[in-house]
Amino acid sequence: MHDQSHQPDLAVSSDSPPARPRLILASASPRRRQLLAELGIPFDVIVADVTEHEDPATHPRTMVAHNAALKADHVAALHPDAFVLGADTTVFIDDTVLNKPADLDEARAMLKRLAGRTHTVFTGVALRNISRQIRIDDGVTSQVTFKPLDDAVIDAYFRIVNPLDKAGAYGIQEGRDLIIDHWDGSFTNIMGLPMEATKQILTHCGLIGTF
Repeated sequence: MHDQSHQPDLAVSSDSPPARPRLILASASPRRRQLLAELGIPFDVIVADVTEHEDPATHPRTMVAHNAALKADHVAALHPDAFVLGADTTVFIDDTVLNKPADLDEARAMLKRLAGRTHTVFTGVALRNISRQIRIDDGVTSQVTFKPLDDAVIDAYFRIVNPLDKAGAYGIQEGRDLIIDHWDGSFTNIMGLPMEATKQILTHCGLIGTF
């Protein structure tokens, strides 16, 4: 659900060209950077220096929404005239959140837990602009079903994918034929930034089509 407290004023003077609104991605994720770049609009990357909430007792929808907002709010406070986009993604199975594994042993255990089963990927998206009093929050879920996995397949997967920087110890964009049977919902959500929802938010704020 969108929470928009102010409609951005996009009217400009006919006497001078409009100032280009600045968009900042508040994320260190190379996958989010790649996805956002595919929209063809310029943006900067400023990583939010925050401690993300990763309490396994928290519902994943609440957790990703909190973390996405935390990142966006932190960077927006430093750049109040910019539009700041934050996002957070996690994997959920057996009433348990699977965040980034601490080491390869934990990564292997995560993949074995996911093997042959269906899990949910939750992503929270937040857009902020302090000077325009804009606060928009959204959330997207997708379902992913894994193939049965043995140690040989997991070893082969780890040879081509670094699982340590990925929630649930996997990424759908590389090596998916080894581990994933099928998915339902947004593919880019599983990558870490649901582009359908993101594009809708950016269009709503006038960021797409203004450059």
